[in-house]
Amino acid sequence: MTDPVPHRAEIVVDVAAIRHNVRILKDLVTVDGPVQLMVVVKADGYGHGMVEAGEAARDAGADWLGVATIDEALALRAAGDRGPLLCWLTAPGDDFAAAVAAGIEVTAYTLAELDEIAAVGPARVQLKVDTGLSRGGASRADWEALFAAAAAHEAAGRVQVTGIWSHLAASDQPAHPANDAQEAAFREALRLADAAGLDPEVTHLANSAATVLRPSAHFDLVRCGIACYGLDPAPGVTPRLGLRPAMTVRAPLLMSKALSAGDGVSYGHTWVADHDTSVGVVPVGYAEGISRGAGNTASVWVEDSLRPIRGRMCMDQFVVDLHGELPPPGTEVVLFGPGDGGEPTAQDWAEAIGTINYEVVTRLGGRLSRRHVDSEEQDDDENENPGGTTR
Repeated sequence: MTDPVPHRAEIVVDVAAIRHNVRILKDLVTVDGPVQLMVVVKADGYGHGMVEAGEAARDAGADWLGVATIDEALALRAAGDRGPLLCWLTAPGDDFAAAVAAGIEVTAYTLAELDEIAAVGPARVQLKVDTGLSRGGASRADWEALFAAAAAHEAAGRVQVTGIWSHLAASDQPAHPANDAQEAAFREALRLADAAGLDPEVTHLANSAATVLRPSAHFDLVRCGIACYGLDPAPGVTPRLGLRPAMTVRAPLLMSKALSAGDGVSYGHTWVADHDTSVGVVPVGYAEGISRGAGNTASVWVEDSLRPIRGRMCMDQFVVDLHGELPPPGTEVVLFGPGDGGEPTAQDWAEAIGTINYEVVTRLGGRLSRRHVDSEEQDDDENENPGGTTR
């Protein structure tokens, strides 16, 4: 990056990358007809900043935003978002009245939840059916009763059923038999809803992976989360779409020092130098959400080279092998980024620590600051003022 190295570790999010990814996904799903796109910004925008990610998504043509909780939805409304907005993870006693008043669409999994929402109506409600994930949503045995109750509430003016949806369990594995089974179950649910007299505005099943890999599951709307942030929803399977990772995590090197063969590094001396080398100290650790499993497995980028993490990840810091070099304090260390310059990506870290890229980016926090940049604006500035400075 061309920015000055920060005094402390930071997350840098390029909102232009989010817009770029949303445009790609929007174009992908509208090739064969009018399919709407929901951009999921739950969990603080997968660690990218919920409000900023939502604004970028809207700018790029997202039809809907999606979040898990009512609190997240209300925060978006408080920040000025006024477009279609769905939330889906509520608990008994949640403030459905506030959500309804703010024009937020809420999801009912059960008859009891539907009745609770109807009591504060008129509400725009979507119904979630469990087609095989065995998580949230109405079980198959309850579908007809839920649809009948929803139709009765709708006839009484207490709710408007605007959507019916479900969630896939194995969309990142295209050949998994659950995909066909769940799609067939979802189509059965839609037939039963129609028989009950329901006519929802949207039906939706596809997440990011199914959006890319399973066109038959697109229905009226697709819900894209991780792909909007430029990360692969099905590594090794997804075709190249030109998605661009939006997040870079970087920190200053605090110090570097020489080591001799036989010197152990960090707690428990899980790594011992087998030759003379040098190491540096980087001021982030598991208190910032950096996985403790990254010790001795992941690498970072220092002075145009991959440098392996040595020894255990600590709460506030970790140690990196500098291969005999002694860069000065303040040298930039990139933990992961888009990968354009050779630096590791979030996917590289996921593979190193045995997890998924979702977890790598969403778990970050602690003392990390987060800054948003817009590379499209910077490019415009440079075109208007060649050789000049950018913000």
